[in-house]
Amino acid sequence: MEPVIAAVDLKKTYGSFTAVDSIEFSVFPGEVFGFLGPNGAGKTTTMKMIMCASPKTSGSLTVFGRDVDRNPREIKAMIGVVPQETNLDTEFTTHDNLLVYSRYFGIPKKMAEERILELLDFVQLAEKKDVNIEKLSGGMKRRLLLARALVNQPKLLILDEPTIGLDPQARHLIWEKLKLLSSQGNTIVLTTHYLEEAERLCDRLVIMDNGKILVEGKPADLVRENLGSGIVEAESSPDVIACLEGMGIVYEVTGDTVQVVTDNPRDVAARLLSGCNAKRVLARVSTLEDVFLKLTGRGLKE
Repeated sequence: MEPVIAAVDLKKTYGSFTAVDSIEFSVFPGEVFGFLGPNGAGKTTTMKMIMCASPKTSGSLTVFGRDVDRNPREIKAMIGVVPQETNLDTEFTTHDNLLVYSRYFGIPKKMAEERILELLDFVQLAEKKDVNIEKLSGGMKRRLLLARALVNQPKLLILDEPTIGLDPQARHLIWEKLKLLSSQGNTIVLTTHYLEEAERLCDRLVIMDNGKILVEGKPADLVRENLGSGIVEAESSPDVIACLEGMGIVYEVTGDTVQVVTDNPRDVAARLLSGCNAKRVLARVSTLEDVFLKLTGRGLKE
């Protein structure tokens, strides 16, 4: 199967600063592929190169077999983009935002009108067809951005923080629509800071930091390979720490909490409660967020 996106030794520099440092990845038809990483990791820069919004410095990057530097117009005609910022035209209605956008792709007006009605219904905004953008909620604007990205019936959908700033109800609605698009064979590439979102949506993903790819794989595989099945948390009191050390259990202190990564969380939790004088113990399954923090650290990155 030929990849939709293929990058080999891809690099992007700004003067002496290296934003993307010789990375390699492939995205295949029908996949939902995610780029994760802290601020400044290089994920958004990578997305911009894929959508032909920023030229690569070196290496190879193709989309649908076309080089991003030599064939940007062809590539842009086949992709849909949901940006992180809400850049809808506030002077137009919901309907007219989509109609004006359709003209960039030369879509005949009659066809565009039919497609717009279908898309507004798809994102549950049909009743807001003639409402001015300024009167839409944040969730409605994000759904309209998704509809706009689908106007040209793209073969590849690129989403930068698709549910940023949304409440849980609006976020779940966006997830539902993306899962439906994926089930219909659409290829989707996204970046998100919501690790639960990545676990729910992505077939495969990469975690980046300092311009490099640290790991790549299916979310469940990355959790299993990097952490194991469970984590036990307790307060980091001197008694608990001394007890863990006495039992030879490896632990990590984060703030006022001590964490133990283990494939037997119930057993470790029981030992903490019965023999370590622990007052608060939580046993839970490992998550992608735990992997993310293990690989990229817990320090704040601006």
